[in-house]
Amino acid sequence: MKTEETKPEEFTNKKGGDHSHIKGWGIDADPKNDPTYPMKKRTDEEHEGYTWERPQQQPELIEVLRSVERPNLTAVFGTSVPPSGLSGRIRRHAFKKSESSLGRWMPLIMADRINEIEGIIDDLKKGHVPNLFAEKGWNAELKYNKSNFLMKVGAAALVTGLGLTLFLMKNGKDRKMLH
Repeated sequence: MKTEETKPEEFTNKKGGDHSHIKGWGIDADPKNDPTYPMKKRTDEEHEGYTWERPQQQPELIEVLRSVERPNLTAVFGTSVPPSGLSGRIRRHAFKKSESSLGRWMPLIMADRINEIEGIIDDLKKGHVPNLFAEKGWNAELKYNKSNFLMKVGAAALVTGLGLTLFLMKNGKDRKMLH
């Protein structure tokens, strides 16, 4: 399906076959078992496929990243935050991969984290100091989930301390080799 048009034959089950061996198959075949019965005016058109006039396409005024599985533009897309900076470069790279690829989703998660840091830097440039404690929901977590919050803080402190210790130990060995 690489066109902008949606045709009913693209949604019609042409395979047919007996599926009665599948538990629950055809449970909706009896109209009296349909939760919308008798309000719904049954025409059984849905079995032949859906047809509609496609609404006017939303204009593409900014860069929109597209999936390799769906090369045409989706009907609706977000326009509030176009890809920019390092996070945008990572997103552009990720969108070259298949949607089923870990090489797509891990960079997108990383780009989200980097975009968060870029947003904080942007706020600071504009003279706004963000209230990270409130914006991250830490006030609510401290109030309603104190034990987990303290465990997270402890784990973060432990990981940071270990990382710093390893870094300093490595740098100490490097300095000894130089002298």
